[in-house]
Amino acid sequence: MSGDQLPVSAIPTEVKLTTPESSVLTLRAAPNTHVTVRGLCKSFAGQVLYKDFNLDLPRSQIVSIFGPNGCGKSTLMNMIAGLVPLDSGEILFDGKGLKDTRIGYVFQNYRDALFPWISAWDNIAYPLRRQGMKAAEVKQRVDELVALFEIRFDLKRYPYELSGGQMQTVCIMRALAPRPEVMFLDEPFSALDFEMTLFIRAKLQEAHLATGVSMVIVSHDLEDAVFLADQILLLTRRPTRIAELVPFTMPRPRTPEAVSDPEFVRVKAHTLEVFRREMQA
Repeated sequence: MSGDQLPVSAIPTEVKLTTPESSVLTLRAAPNTHVTVRGLCKSFAGQVLYKDFNLDLPRSQIVSIFGPNGCGKSTLMNMIAGLVPLDSGEILFDGKGLKDTRIGYVFQNYRDALFPWISAWDNIAYPLRRQGMKAAEVKQRVDELVALFEIRFDLKRYPYELSGGQMQTVCIMRALAPRPEVMFLDEPFSALDFEMTLFIRAKLQEAHLATGVSMVIVSHDLEDAVFLADQILLLTRRPTRIAELVPFTMPRPRTPEAVSDPEFVRVKAHTLEVFRREMQA
């Protein structure tokens, strides 16, 4: 998916939706909004998951989605990313539709996400070649990512010859390769050991600081959800609503020692309190 970003002056300050009754609903977007979700509805087998759900995702920030099991964390992200169809509603990226927006996506199951018949290097280069980029430009961009992630393993190997952490690193590099406007990550740490979790945390921060890409992360681990986030989007049980949007303003880069910082402890404790409240609701 490709498309150039609109200048800030072209970003709409409000979004108009046509309801089934043909009336026009106008909801003003929050300042510095990158992704606008309005009137989102989604049901499965007649059971309502989301109904008239509204959300503003900020530009150039990392938002973690966290909530009770079954509340639709991944479904929400996948609807925004265009992988799951909406029943109704509208999602805009800087006032544009998804087809005019360049996104990156890191799937939870990295073993199935990579093409096993081509090398790790060619996996990273794949979206660039799909865009029609010249070979020299492809090499330059892949080399930039190799330097950013300080790759020490052989990218000419096939995915099945790599460790799980190496495969996940390749997936993240591939998602970043086309310079996405918004990047989605579904449980990026769920299958990693602690050493690789620390590495990926650090590299995602470096990538974010270097590019300013807006990121959306779904996590089932509270520490992971808080550690990288500028905001933690806490969801309720279904029918799912926003329980709270918790800001976390600790400066980056955040080192592993950040988990003992009083501000991290405070935000994590507050997030846990809201989560427990929703579990008991």
